[in-house]
Amino acid sequence: MAGRAAPHTSPHADPHTVPAQASQAARSRVPQPRPTDLFADRLLAVLSGQRPVHWMLRHTAGRAYDELARLAEHGPLRATRGTRPVVRDIGYYVAREGAVEAFARIGAGDQVRAMAFRLERGADLRWRCTAVELGGPRAPHPDDD
Repeated sequence: MAGRAAPHTSPHADPHTVPAQASQAARSRVPQPRPTDLFADRLLAVLSGQRPVHWMLRHTAGRAYDELARLAEHGPLRATRGTRPVVRDIGYYVAREGAVEAFARIGAGDQVRAMAFRLERGADLRWRCTAVELGGPRAPHPDDD
């Protein structure tokens, strides 16, 4: 073993590892968030007023953008008494290949609200929100008969 160094467990400790290789190796071991997690956070950012509605324009399809704009108009999840809302729990159901229906529990202090949304994967393999609802009765749409 003369002349050989002991193996390093950390890629950053190895003088022969280039930083780009180290970060690429670290990324490959980090689990990627599910689309449901990403969209719950994105929708919460808009509904709590942290982001403008148009931030979701390329992440929505169909009526979802209009539904989101209508919901966000009243700022239903804005911080109350200094408590910023957070996603407490997420659940989902795979409706079919490429379509997921999800719910999230949004908490702010001792208050909890429900948010439901549908994600569909397009031909470009990108997920888009196609429906969003926030606890309470659903507003009727002109083409709902």
